[in-house]
Amino acid sequence: MKEDAAKRTSVTRFWANRAKPDRTARLARFCPFTLFVLVTALSAACSAAELKQATDAAFNKYVGATEARMARELHSGNPFLYVDSLPPGQRSAAYDRLKHGEILVYRLQTRAPGVTSEIPDGMVHHWVGLVFIPGVTMAQALPVLLDYDHRAELYKPEVTASRLIWHNGDHYHVFLRLYEKKFTTVAFNTEYDVHWGRLGPRRMYSDSISSRIAQLRDPDNPAAGEYPLGGGSGFLWRFNTYWRFQEKDGGLYLQCEALSLTRDIPWAVRWLIRPLVTRIPRDALNRALGRTRQVIRQKAEALGK
Repeated sequence: MKEDAAKRTSVTRFWANRAKPDRTARLARFCPFTLFVLVTALSAACSAAELKQATDAAFNKYVGATEARMARELHSGNPFLYVDSLPPGQRSAAYDRLKHGEILVYRLQTRAPGVTSEIPDGMVHHWVGLVFIPGVTMAQALPVLLDYDHRAELYKPEVTASRLIWHNGDHYHVFLRLYEKKFTTVAFNTEYDVHWGRLGPRRMYSDSISSRIAQLRDPDNPAAGEYPLGGGSGFLWRFNTYWRFQEKDGGLYLQCEALSLTRDIPWAVRWLIRPLVTRIPRDALNRALGRTRQVIRQKAEALGK
C-alpha cells in the first residue's frame, strides 16, 4: 500500500512539473521581450518633437484659468494654503503630517468651462507641494529665497547655473540652466519673470513664469548651442511655479504649485512611458521643497549662533 501511494505521488509530481514550465525558462523568454519593449518605448519618447501652436494655445488657456483661481485665493477670507481648502478632518491630518516633517505633494487639475488638462500633442503636469520649517521666520527665509545668483547651489544637480539678469522693485528676471537625467540626459537654458507680493506681515507669494526655454544640443557642453525654441526632444516647453509663504504655528509654511508643459507620448508606448513621465515633476517638486527647507534651516541656525 505504501509503495503504491509513493508511486502515485511520484507520478503526480512528474505531470505537475511537466504542466508548469521552468520559471527560469519563462523569465529567459520574457526578459528579452520586456527589454525590447522598454528600449523601443524610450526611443520613441526621446525622438524629436516640436511645440505646435494648438498645444501652446491650449496650455495658455489652462494657465489662465489656473491663475484666475489663484487670484481669488489671495483675497482675504479665502484659503491661502492648499491644505486650508481640504475638509476639516483631512486638513487637520495634513497639518499634523507637515509639523512632523513630511513633505506633502498633491496632483491638481483646473476645472473650468472649456478648460481641460488633456491638450493636443502635449502633457500638462500640475502639482502642489507643501513643507513646514519650524522655528523659522519670514525674515530669515527671504535672503535665501531672493538669492537668485546662487540657485544652482540650492537646487543642484537639477540646476547647474543661475544668475539674476535684472531686478526692479518686486520684479526679477532670472536665468537658470536645468539638467535632467532620467530616460536620457537633457539640459535647458531657461529664463523666468518673477513677481513678489506681500499680503501683510506673515503672508507672501511669488510667481515665476517661464519666458524662454531652449534645449541644449549637448547637455554636457553648453557651448554647442541650442535647439530652436519649441524644438528638441520636447521634455520641457513651459515651466511656471507659484510660491506661497505663511508664518504661523511657530514656523514657516512653504507651498509651491508647479505647472509645466511637455510633449505627449506616442500612443503605442503611452501605457508604459506616461506613468514614468508623470512622476518626474512630482519627484522634482518633492526634492526642491526638501532642499529649500534644509538650506533655510541651516542659514537660520547659522545666524542664531
